[in-house]
Amino acid sequence: MDQTAGNTLWNPDLAPTTAAQRTWKARHYAALWLGMVIAVPAYMLAAGLIEQGMSAAQAVWAVLLGNLIVLVPMLLIGHAGAKWGVPYAVLARASFGWRGARAPALARAIVACGWYGIQTWIGGGALLTLLGVMVGKSLVGPMIPGLGIGVGQLLSFAAFWAIQLLFVTKGLETVRKLETWTAPVKLLVCGLLVWWALSKAGGIGPILHEPSAYDAGGAKAGRFWKDFGPAVTAMTGYWATLALNIPDFTRFARSQRDQVVGQAVGLPGPMALLATMSVIVTSATVLIYGKPVWDPVALSGNIGGIAVLVGLLIISLDTVSCNIAANLVGPAYDFSALWPKRISYRTGGWITAGIGVLIMPWKLLESTQGYIFVWLTGYGALLGPVAGILIADYWLLRRARLDVEALYDRAGRYTYFKGWNLAAVGAFVIGVAPNLPGFLKAAGLPAAAAIGAPWTGLYDYAWFVGAALAAAVYVAAMRLGDGARASAVE
Repeated sequence: MDQTAGNTLWNPDLAPTTAAQRTWKARHYAALWLGMVIAVPAYMLAAGLIEQGMSAAQAVWAVLLGNLIVLVPMLLIGHAGAKWGVPYAVLARASFGWRGARAPALARAIVACGWYGIQTWIGGGALLTLLGVMVGKSLVGPMIPGLGIGVGQLLSFAAFWAIQLLFVTKGLETVRKLETWTAPVKLLVCGLLVWWALSKAGGIGPILHEPSAYDAGGAKAGRFWKDFGPAVTAMTGYWATLALNIPDFTRFARSQRDQVVGQAVGLPGPMALLATMSVIVTSATVLIYGKPVWDPVALSGNIGGIAVLVGLLIISLDTVSCNIAANLVGPAYDFSALWPKRISYRTGGWITAGIGVLIMPWKLLESTQGYIFVWLTGYGALLGPVAGILIADYWLLRRARLDVEALYDRAGRYTYFKGWNLAAVGAFVIGVAPNLPGFLKAAGLPAAAAIGAPWTGLYDYAWFVGAALAAAVYVAAMRLGDGARASAVE
């Protein structure tokens, strides 16, 4: 493999992992997932569905089903990282070409930047609430024109943003150790929150008997199955980013078994557990406050007490570890792949942190409708086609075989047409296009107000529509053209 200064497709961060670097065991992946799952944005998934009118059981099933579905592409794409030791940005070169791979890498990176900003906003909010509880008053401060947030909120956001940058220089090993330590502590905090909810609401009975808006006579009676599918799509989309860049983690696995077992144990079960805790607490807030409180940080501010201070401190620590693992590692590698000789993993992390501020994440969390059905479903429409192409290329066309050296070679088998695989680019565009009108309608653009069926119906299942359509078009284009023969591993 050409590792000289002239090879702009290679740098030490993008190079295949060596045997000495492959130290992650199944328990490390399980702990990593537990650390990423037990987080405020994941808590807000089921809580948001309660706020949208679902019952506790309906919300938990939607979350569990979505996570069981997304586990499949997670394991299929993660296989390449564990077998060949390459990150997502390099793996994408096999299907998109060494130059074309920059497009899906950038798309995934921009979405992750949005998540990084959201998590930073949540962490800053936890710090602000923590200080407010300590001094006994709100520290939000006067509102800032144009931003729509208070001075105190902006300062806490900036402080938390700066704290996280300290970990950018420490690398993945520090993240693994931090996640391993914080994961069990976070479960304890969630358990305490459930205990508070049960004691205040009079036990589990009244909570589970809270009616669904979809019950007969409810505000959404007769619409459950129409809304359940889009909810599952959004739950699937929640981990759509990690489903793509999971090779960034599995490339450090000791074996395939370690990454498969670790992920299978660490993702669906903990998500279902967190969803159950979330719906219990959120349903209890309806009984306690007369309305659902879906934000646990805001809820903590209402509760008060020493236990809440400890809980908010843990939330802040958790957000650092979760945010770096889930939303900084991937885009840092992706940005590095855009210009390997100038952008290192660390520089890519700084770029991610900067964009996370510019997207104004507080706007994405203004409502459950915007968070679940615009943000989650919307970026699922963008990333679903990429997942479909990667899986189809790696499993259907290449049978899990790669020419690793050619992934770093401008003149290798993955050059296609001047570094672009037009079959992949075309399939990606075709996969995204049907979901675009529905996204514009969901986002509330005035010009899209007249858009209706079939576009809104397609958007309800955006991730699935995009993944299936892009995979089918890609396989057909590669088999009909010369792409499969030109790039197949002998």
